[in-house]
Parts: sequence; C-alpha cells; structure tokens
Amino acid sequence: MKKKILVTCALPYSNGDLHIGHMLEHIQADIWVRYYKMRKREVWFVCSDDTHGTAIMLKARELNVSPKLLILNTFKEHVFDFQSFNINYDYYSSTHHIQNFYWTKKLYYRLKLRNLLQIKNIDQLYDTDKDIFLPDRFVKGTCPVCYSKNQYGDHCESCGSIYKASMLISPISNISNTIPIIKNSKHIFLDLSILQKKLYQWIISGVVNKNVVNKIKEWFLKDLHSWNISRDYPYFGFKIPDFYDKYFYVWLDAPMSYISTFKCLCNYNSLLNFDEFWKKNSHTELYHFIGKDITYFHVLFWPLMLEVLGFRKPTKIFVHGHLTFQGKKISKSKNSFITAKKWLKYFDSDSLRYYYASKLSSKIEDIEMNLKDFENKINSDIVNKVVNLASRSSSFLSKYFNNILSKKIQNMHLYQQFTDASFEIGRLFENREFSLVIKKIIFLTDIANQYFNEQKPWKLLLTTHKTLLHEICTMGINLFRIIMTFLKPIIPDLAKRSESFLLIHLSWNNIDTPLLNHRISIFRVLYHRIKVSDLNNDLNH
Repeated sequence: MKKKILVTCALPYSNGDLHIGHMLEHIQADIWVRYYKMRKREVWFVCSDDTHGTAIMLKARELNVSPKLLILNTFKEHVFDFQSFNINYDYYSSTHHIQNFYWTKKLYYRLKLRNLLQIKNIDQLYDTDKDIFLPDRFVKGTCPVCYSKNQYGDHCESCGSIYKASMLISPISNISNTIPIIKNSKHIFLDLSILQKKLYQWIISGVVNKNVVNKIKEWFLKDLHSWNISRDYPYFGFKIPDFYDKYFYVWLDAPMSYISTFKCLCNYNSLLNFDEFWKKNSHTELYHFIGKDITYFHVLFWPLMLEVLGFRKPTKIFVHGHLTFQGKKISKSKNSFITAKKWLKYFDSDSLRYYYASKLSSKIEDIEMNLKDFENKINSDIVNKVVNLASRSSSFLSKYFNNILSKKIQNMHLYQQFTDASFEIGRLFENREFSLVIKKIIFLTDIANQYFNEQKPWKLLLTTHKTLLHEICTMGINLFRIIMTFLKPIIPDLAKRSESFLLIHLSWNNIDTPLLNHRISIFRVLYHRIKVSDLNNDLNH
C-alpha cells in the first residue's frame, strides 16, 4: 500500500501582494501534488499566511489600520491570487490562528521542561528615531565576512554567511535611514548545542539536496549558536507566557503553522487522523517546498522543534532557487516584482505555470523570467504544436464524420509508443524534473504533428480512402488526448477546455485504451497566442 503524503509550501508574508516570484514555489508544489492525485495517491496540501513580526506592525501603522485588519485583508487577497493560479490547497490558514497559538505555547512549555531555554542579556541594534529594536531584515550594512555592501542583518546574500546584526559594518536602519545604536535587552534563547549531534545525523541522511548538505556542514564545524526566540515590544505576534513585554519570534510560530494548519484540516475533515501524519514513527510522508534563503530555519530549527514535541521529521525538504527578472532577484523589499494580479491582467495562469515547469528541476538553480523567451515558448509549444494538433485533426472530423471518431486508429504501434512514455514522464514528475517532462512532451508532440504531415490527410479527400482519412484524424485526436493527459498537472485550465472538447475526463489510468467510436465537440479555439508588448509597456511606465 502506497504511503499517504502531506505537502507544504513556505508561508507568504502578510505585508503585501503576492508576486510571480512567490508563485514559482507554489506552482512547483501544486504541479507535484496534482500529478500524485492524478495517480490516485492520497495527498494533502496545506499552507498559511505568515502574519507576525515588526514588518506587519509597521505596515499597519503606515496604512493607519490595526495589524489584525491588515492580515485579514491580505489573507483574502492571497487566497484569491492562489485560486487564480489554480493553486489547490486543501486547507489555507494563518499563523495568527488560535490553533497555532496553542501549538506554539505547547512547544514553549516543552522547551522549558527539557531545560533548553536560557535567559540572556544581549546587545541589539536600536533605532532611536522610531524607538524600536531593529529586526534583522530592517537593518542593512556591510557583511563582516566578505565585505559585500547592502546586506541584511541576519545573513549575506553574496557569501551565504550567517551572523548577528550587531556584527554588520556601518549598519543603517531601513525604517528611519539613521545609524542605530547598541542597546541592551533581556531575551530567551533556545540552546541548539544539546541536540546538535542528533540534528547533524538527520541532516546528512538524505533529507536535503547534497549541495545544501555541504553548506550545512559549515554550520556544524563549531558548536551551533543558541537561538533567540523572543522579541521586544512593540511587536505584533503571540505574547510569551510569563513575560509581559516579550513576544515569540516569528520564526518560532511560523513553522508551527505546518502542524496547526493540518490540525485545522483534520477538524474540518473528520476522516483524517492527525496523529497518523505527525506521530514519531509515522508511516506517512512529509515534504516541504522552500526557497534557498530559508534553508537555515528549516533544516536546523524546525527539526529541533519537532524533536522536542515528540513528532516525526520531514521525509524530504525540497529547496529551490530564486526567480530573477532582468538579472535581479524578484523581491518586494527591493521593489523589483510583477504582482500576481498584474500578470493576470495580460496573461492567463497556465502560461506562467507552463513557463516555470519548462525551467524547473530538482537542482537549486535560479530561474530567469525572460519575457521574450516566455512569449516564444508559449506560442511555439502550446499554440503551434499542442493545440494545433487538435485543431487540424478535428477540422476533418467535423466536416466529413459528424465529429465521431473511427472504430480503430491507423497506427497502433505509434499509439503504444506514446503510452509507453508515461513511465518515463511519471518518473520525471516524481523527481520534480519538470523541465525534462516538458521536453519529453514536446518531443512527442513533434512526432504527432510529423505523423499528421506525412499522412497528408488533405490529399485523401481527392481519393476514395475516406476510411483511412477517418482513422488518421482519430489517431491525431488520440495523440492529443495523451499529450494533454501528461500536461494536465501543469496547465489545468487548458486541460479542462480539452476535456470539454473531447467530452471525456483526462485520466492517466486509461490512456492505454484508445478513444474510439466516440463523439467529440465542435472545435473551439483552446488557446490564444500571447504577446508581451503590453506588459513591457506597463513595466516601462
């Protein structure tokens, strides 16, 4: 019996709109989940909004609304955007949910019980202009390791080093653009060194990509630093029990939402068993899709939290690279992004899903969004090849055969070649080698169109070979059907339109049997050519 699967994505932050950089990860995970659901595996897909932190508090002040109203409005926008891109979460929640507070407090008390918490007085960067301790992401300066300028207070994007914000050279507050001072404050720390050996053994067990392991090994060359899990007032988040002016650090309660969101799903679906998925020796599988910039939190802090709670650890953590546009990382903080809503103003969601799939692999590589390449790929692959195969086949069926397929196909050997490809394509889907999935599908599509060209059905109209013409066109429709079955997890909207055209449900399990003596609909345009000039004009203005 195949194991049940739980899949999560990293949590989008609640201080603004989703952009196409966010969509890279969520589309990647959604394609993977859709594939497994097509193959009749039991897969559950959850995520939530990341709603806490100084950034939320400051954004609410800027908009003159309460933080709770801000995260509520953002939640609605995020859900709408995900649905618009066919990201099908089984449950989508918020880290501000009472269920998440329960699990965060439970973790806190377990940490206390195991004597893993320490109280320390520490020096922090403080913005005297705004009267606030500066979170790592609200201070920039020169990296103390490689001396790259304009780096955040927690890590360097150039060399990957992890450090304290107080170690930055020439720090500047992002909030007031002033030079911060050093100020002392009492904080709660989680001692990582006690479980260091156990963590290391788990990390090198194959749970992450080898390149990630090599980077992680650098962190273990000396004892791991203790981790500050508290933040000072003013702050938006969960208050820490026993302290009147301290809040849980966002990175403590955010990962707990993987647990609390699934618990909400279990409360919603009484047939789901929470313990079956999270108990220590669970026979289910747990997969996290994350960006490379948050690897540190997911391979060190998150498994430690699970260990303390007595829960299972992830089966795999899938780490991906960033999306770049015009050579730069897409980032809200750097104001270099295209929002999800702006994208849908000019294109459909399938186009972005297909383009990402054509670039994605299991490797941790950045993906460049090149609009001209995007336009060429969509028009060439989807319009000129895939949809054109259906169009040219159906035109003869409509004119001469009342849209009814023949009782047999013209080349069963070729049909078998297409269905046999399902084994390789399935393996590539499972391994997240989506770019190779696309290459294989387009290779088959080229073969299908070449077959149609070589058969020259238009010439058969001049002869008495109407039966052969019927079988050739039926063959074309059947090859289109197989191709769209393979593409269904990637471009679900076109798949739905294709199902309406073929009057069937595209299923992986029955492609071995050709579609014969079956009525199809009159062909309507399944996909329109795209042009990027309008979006380019928008971006340039």
